[in-house]
Amino acid sequence: MSVPDRSSRHRPSLASVDGPFEEIADGDVVWRFDTTFLRSNWSCRWGRGCLGILEQPAPELGHGCCSLGAEFEDEDEARLIGALGATLDPARFEHHALAEEGGVYDARRTGTRVVDGACIFLNRPGFAGGAGCALHLAALDADEPPRDWKPAVCWQLPIKVDWADAEGGGEVATVRHWTRADWGKEGVTMAWCCTEGELAYVGDRPVVDSLAGELEAIVGTEVFVQLRGRLGRDGA
Repeated sequence: MSVPDRSSRHRPSLASVDGPFEEIADGDVVWRFDTTFLRSNWSCRWGRGCLGILEQPAPELGHGCCSLGAEFEDEDEARLIGALGATLDPARFEHHALAEEGGVYDARRTGTRVVDGACIFLNRPGFAGGAGCALHLAALDADEPPRDWKPAVCWQLPIKVDWADAEGGGEVATVRHWTRADWGKEGVTMAWCCTEGELAYVGDRPVVDSLAGELEAIVGTEVFVQLRGRLGRDGA
């Protein structure tokens, strides 16, 4: 049975969310779900015309949201990503030699290293071993979920969880989509945020189905089953 991923404790930001919200109590946590987003047909556009997060649209670069290094949640995640990176096949990891030479961490060891304008793990378009995240590709090769191989900030995107103290004790966890404001200063100037505009909402399934594995990993099986039932997705 899947249990909630509660390792991250993001404090609420000033970003707006759509709502309305569906609330599900789980012990000392009340989960609040943005049902507008979960019912939407948002779909990741990486490799399908994603404009990227640079100041100008650059779909030809294939960066997606990887123009910045991925920040680690804690030291345990940093060690895990470093260990997994060391196992990658050079034929599937474009920057394998650079990783062996200088490692995969940034200078502070709080995130992945940036190479030529993007995360070291990002294979660029045209790479013989396949474009995209080398960790993601390795997970697929191993027939394992990419979320078991990638930093949480990567596999959870565009889902964001804001944690806040509840009145009378416990916590409130608001599950919503990332917004431009959540990117901090980078969000002010980036050309596109992948949850805004019609281009992002072209999927053939609602988010509660297309990101079912990610949602279940975040909130746990019991809460996710309740959520699906309340959104009318039983047996879907």
